[in-house]
Amino acid sequence: MTSPLTAPASDGRWTPRLWGTLLVLCAAMFLDALDVSMVGVALPSIGADLGLSTSTLQWIVSGYILGYGGLLLLGGRAADLLGRRQVFLVALGVFAVASLLGGLVDSGPLLIASRFVKGLSAAFTAPAGLSIITTTFPEGPLRNRALSIYTTCGATGYSMGLVFSGLLTEAGWRFTMLLPVPVALIALAAGLRLLPRTERERGGGGYDIPGAVLGTTSMLLLVFTVVQAPEAGWGSARTVLSFAAVVALLAAFVAVERRSPSPLVRLGVLRSGPQVRAQLGALTFVGSYIGFQFMVTLYMQQLLGWSALHTALAFLPAGALVALSATKVGAVIDRFGTARLIVLGFALMVTGYLLFLRIDLDPVYATVILPTMLLVGAGFALTFPSLNVQATNGVDEHEQGMVSGLLNTSVQVGGAIFLAVVTAVITANTPGDAANATPQAVLDGYRPGLVVVTLVAAAGLLLSLSGLRTPRPRPSVVVARSTATEAEAERVPVRD
Repeated sequence: MTSPLTAPASDGRWTPRLWGTLLVLCAAMFLDALDVSMVGVALPSIGADLGLSTSTLQWIVSGYILGYGGLLLLGGRAADLLGRRQVFLVALGVFAVASLLGGLVDSGPLLIASRFVKGLSAAFTAPAGLSIITTTFPEGPLRNRALSIYTTCGATGYSMGLVFSGLLTEAGWRFTMLLPVPVALIALAAGLRLLPRTERERGGGGYDIPGAVLGTTSMLLLVFTVVQAPEAGWGSARTVLSFAAVVALLAAFVAVERRSPSPLVRLGVLRSGPQVRAQLGALTFVGSYIGFQFMVTLYMQQLLGWSALHTALAFLPAGALVALSATKVGAVIDRFGTARLIVLGFALMVTGYLLFLRIDLDPVYATVILPTMLLVGAGFALTFPSLNVQATNGVDEHEQGMVSGLLNTSVQVGGAIFLAVVTAVITANTPGDAANATPQAVLDGYRPGLVVVTLVAAAGLLLSLSGLRTPRPRPSVVVARSTATEAEAERVPVRD
């Protein structure tokens, strides 16, 4: 229920307290995205200081992804059941403590453990923060504006993380771990005063412990399997058996959710075409972008010999475009609708990726790299907020946390899966003795990876095009609702 202290004024104007609430939530989203990108540049320094192997260094990144992607479904449902404000603040406090420990430890395993805990806490702050926005701002222009600001803060954090990491690593890798601490503590102090108090869900029929165990275990195992597949081999017995276990766990999860009186994920929300397109769109959109950024970073640093800071600045135009659009995209969504903007955003991303196939060993930044960065930035600015709006529209207030967790799971799992796929494609097409291979041979090994990225984005574009045929009276508003409207949903001709 919306607090009167944070509700928009009758004329739609936002009060200072409402702005403060949004800024607290944006700070948490900024930190989540910042932490994903900032640690990458610091890995060589961490390895040299702590004496860690390359395979161990991978887990400094993968540990965070494992905790984040594996527990999002549980985090979203916990926000609905335990109270969004309470879950958000506790998880933000844990994030600050884990960040502090990560900057102080002198052991690789302890650093990885701190990263896992940070990912775990982000799995609770992300869906709780998104559901606080969707239950504070009424559906329509006010919510669209808030979501566009919120999601672009995440994109800005991801872009700025590259810049910050390039600067801070020069002073010491520990600063990249410690930077989130003061920001998280300030956001926590402000959140205690500003965030609206929310009631716990009542009469929900319990906590669905079997669903929570199966859902969390299946997501953890899926992310773990995808992260380890390039090293173990996609066709190895371990990888195949692990994927088979994931399928079995997910089948058991679906069976439990169908029978649970208070499911972790109410499967009825997936009867909605716009909801399914939003989830699959988030999976392909973020998956293609993470794979693209990974390849471009390798290309710039390993082949072109650019420094970490130089590489970060090359990405800056895309991040700046996203940041500058933060307060404007909501109005564009109001005018054109989410479906059209998602299609346009995907089309811009695909065009940018295709243009990047022109790269060589001596590119002119202004004519070869910059156009792609601008197109990707514009695509991100239009698509990501629109996917969030489409996923949360027409969903009852008590299920906003669940849908938010589902959307963030799509984002994280998509990033993990397609990054692993792109990595495997690059490895398979790069000469075995990469240290002695010619630069041109290495570049030729990157091109198939770029093709995969482009195809993933093109798949998202084709999927989003089907949304343009949806009539304006969207059945999603009916189908996504629960309890009292289930009987009404039976009359909607939507296939399960």
